[in-house]
Amino acid sequence: MNRVERLAVARRRATREHAVVHRVAALLLDYPGEELVGMLPTVRAALTEVRPELAAPLLRAVDHLATTPVGELESEYVATFDLKRRCSLFLTYFAYGDTRKRGVALVEFKQAYRRAGFEVAADELPDHLAVVLEFCATTDDDGRAAGIALLLAHRAGLELLRLALVDAGSPWADVLVAVSATLPPLAGEDREAVARLAAEGPPDEDVGLEPFAASPEMPLTGARR
Repeated sequence: MNRVERLAVARRRATREHAVVHRVAALLLDYPGEELVGMLPTVRAALTEVRPELAAPLLRAVDHLATTPVGELESEYVATFDLKRRCSLFLTYFAYGDTRKRGVALVEFKQAYRRAGFEVAADELPDHLAVVLEFCATTDDDGRAAGIALLLAHRAGLELLRLALVDAGSPWADVLVAVSATLPPLAGEDREAVARLAAEGPPDEDVGLEPFAASPEMPLTGARR
C-alpha cells in the first residue's frame, strides 16, 4: 500500500468512534501513575460511546489498572516496555532498529504533526505509539487521517507489538487489540511484513551507532514518562 492508498484508507477510518478508541488507547499506554488511575472513571464514561466489540478490550485494560496497586503497575509497565525489544512503544524501532534510517523516519512523523498543527513535547519522540494515537484522536478530520496513515505505514511493527503483548499475557495487549480493530484486516503485503518482522526482528547496524545509542533523545525501546 503506497502513501496515497494509505491516506485514502485512513480517511475512511477517521471516524468519531475510532477517535475515542485512539484517545483512550493513548491514555492507557501512558506511564501508569496516580494521575492516570484518577482518570479511569472518565475513560469508562467515554467508552459508552463505543461499540462493545471495540470497548470491551479497553475496559479489560481499565479494570486491570483500576484494581492493581500503582507501584505494581509501574514495575509491570517498565518490565514490559523498557526491557523487551519486541514490546517497544516506538514504532520506527520495528522498521529500522538501531540504524540511521530511524532518524529520517522520525522526521516524517514530525512533518505530519507540523502540517496538522499538532504539538509534541520537546522531551518526547514523535513515533511513540501513545503520541501517534493522541494525534489520531485530537486533530481535525485531515489530521486524524494523517495519524491513521502513520499507523498503517508502520502496521507490521504495530501488529508485532500486539502479538508480543498477547504472548506475554500482558494486560496492555487488550489496548493493542482495540487499536488494531480500528484498522483494516491484515492482508497481502501487510500480513507478509508482519510474518517477516516476527521471524527476523528489527534490523541492526553495527557501524556508527554510538551517537544514536548514547543519545537520550533516541531510546531504542523504552516507555513514555
